[in-house]
Parts: sequence; C-alpha cells; structure tokens
Amino acid sequence: MLLAEYKSKELLAQYGLNVPAGRRATTPEEAEAACGKIDARKYVVKAQIAAGGRGLAGGIKFAATPSSVFDETAKLLGTKLVTEQTGREGETVNTVYVEAAEDLESQHFIALTLDPSTGAPLLIASSQGGVEFEQRARMDEGVVNSAALDGSTNISDVLAKAGISETDAISQVEAALKAFNDNDMTLLEINPFAKTKDGRWMAIDAKIALDPSAAFRHPEFESILEDQGLSTEEAEAQESNINFVKLDGDLGVIVNGAGLGLATNDMIIDTNGRPANFMDIRTTATSFDIAKGVELLLKDARVKAILLNVHGGGMTVCDTVAEGVAFAYQRSDRKIPVVSRLAGVNADWGNQILKDRKVPVEQIPDMKTAVSRAVSIAGGA
Repeated sequence: MLLAEYKSKELLAQYGLNVPAGRRATTPEEAEAACGKIDARKYVVKAQIAAGGRGLAGGIKFAATPSSVFDETAKLLGTKLVTEQTGREGETVNTVYVEAAEDLESQHFIALTLDPSTGAPLLIASSQGGVEFEQRARMDEGVVNSAALDGSTNISDVLAKAGISETDAISQVEAALKAFNDNDMTLLEINPFAKTKDGRWMAIDAKIALDPSAAFRHPEFESILEDQGLSTEEAEAQESNINFVKLDGDLGVIVNGAGLGLATNDMIIDTNGRPANFMDIRTTATSFDIAKGVELLLKDARVKAILLNVHGGGMTVCDTVAEGVAFAYQRSDRKIPVVSRLAGVNADWGNQILKDRKVPVEQIPDMKTAVSRAVSIAGGA
C-alpha cells in the first residue's frame, strides 16, 4: 500500500523528522488559500501521483506568489503525467501538495527496505540525491552505499560513506528507522534528504509503502486504499487478497509471491514477451479469491495467453491455486490457453485438477521452458 507524499510526510513528522510546511489541495482556489497558512517566501506545487519520476515529467512547479500557485495548480490538475514508472498511459493528477520551497545546501538519498537474505531493515544512502538520482545510480553503482541493520552495523557508519555525519542528520535517520519498524513498512524513501542553507536537515520528498499483509495490525491505515487512486481492477484484486498491477502486455501472469512475480516478469521480458500484469497472491487468499484475480485476466481482451507459475508452500499450496483457476474458467466464456508450471506442495494434485476441470492447459515443469512457451503462444495468438 503506497502512501501519497503528503501522508508520508505527516507520518514521518509524528516521529520527529523535519518536513517543509505544506497543505494538500484539489482545486486552484484551495491551493492559493493554502499559501496563507504556510510561512514561506516562495512555494512549490507538487503533483500527488503514486509513481516516481514526476519531477522530470513536469509534475513539480515552483511559484513565487499565491497567484502563481493558483496558475500552476490549474495547469497540473486533470493532466496526465507519464514517467518511467507509470507506463505509457500515465497517471492523472487529481491532487497537489503546496509547500514551502526550501533553499538547499546539499542533497542526499536515504531509503529503508527489507534485506532479502536476513529480513532486517536495509539502509541505503547516497551523497547524490535529487530528481536525477536513479539515473546517476544506474550509471555508477558506486554512488550508493547500503548495509543491513541486523545489530552488527552502525547507522552512522553507513551515513558517513554518503557524506552525512552531523548529529541532527543521524538522529533524523534513526527516527525514520523507528517509523519504518513501527508501521510495518516495506519501503521508506527520502529523496532528497537535504540540508538547508540555514542548517536544518529535512525530508524534502518522501515515499512510503506499507506491508498489506500487516494491515490487521494497523486499523489507522484502513482508509488508505480509498485514497490510492487504484484502478477498478487493482482495487478489486486488493479486496480479494491479491496484489495486482495492470501492465500493457498480452501475456497474463498468475504467481504466488512478489519475488517470484518480479522474477517471472523479468524472464518474460528477457524472452521478448510482454507481461499484461504483475500479480502476487497473498498467503491469506482462498481459491475463490484467486478466481477473482484470474477473472480480471480473462476479461482483458489484450491477454492472449496465461502463464501460471506457482511454487506451493506454507499457506499457499498448488491445489488451492489450481482450484481458483478452474473456478474462473468455469464462470467465463473466454477460454484462452494456459501454460502451467507447478512445483512444491501438492503440485501433482494441482496439475490433476487443471486436467479434470478441462482447463486448456499445457503443463511444463521447467520454468524457463514454460515462460518461453507462454510467450510464444501469446505472440502467435
């Protein structure tokens, strides 16, 4: 679950992080009025979209006066921003965030995520923050420093390598770590984490992703889904315990687990295919929940074939996923071909279910071969 920038900053401020004064607005009039509540000599108007890269796409505008804030807000609202992360369809700007524009002395990049090998928080820091950070990091991996905070690493040591050594800055990052742990975040990104010319360290921009599987521990976040601007398909999938992101390809993907989902999509692209979606079946999903996710693919006219790539284990076993696929096909008039690769717990049982329920399936035990075959079918359909 992604938090909008203004919500991310509200949460971080509760933990003592410094953030610029700001106000949310959905109309030019609200944006202009917000300036009267912000003590600033100049302002910045920021489009509130879920995807990153908005600065390079024209989604951040500076304004010297409240009337200029009105004008810039009017230009942004209702427009579509296309960034590297939105895809070609872009995202419509329905909300802006008006805040004080700070004079910056230095800009850094700070992020916290989960270390895949230990499960501990992973601190990522760089002295090269700002809107072009990702491009610089791709060109030179040496600008990024990271370390798992598993008890053997000192935060100050990681920050020192990124040119951050002041006590106030270290305290701010320690507060960010507490916010990360307390709220079951999967990502906390501050870019830039900046020092202003008057000596304050601030989170100039912030992005937070919460773990949806831990939502039961945080009733205070129940309204977040309503504010995310999810598509109808994505919202329906969320209600059915499935993380689903619609993409622009022609090969539907059914996968359990975010890591396996990302790896599968990477393999599809490496095989010159185009995934139609990202899917992560949560461990709490029932076969009826899974059927809802499969139906989203069957309703999408662009999807020419489906790749079922499941490794059964824990609470999600192969036969549960196979039952969901079978339910969806029984309720749909569309019978597009399925390439199935099932492994792990109850794989043989799952394969038998697909056969017995007359799902049009080719069963291939090797993942690489399954991906290649599915891409071939989708491309030739």
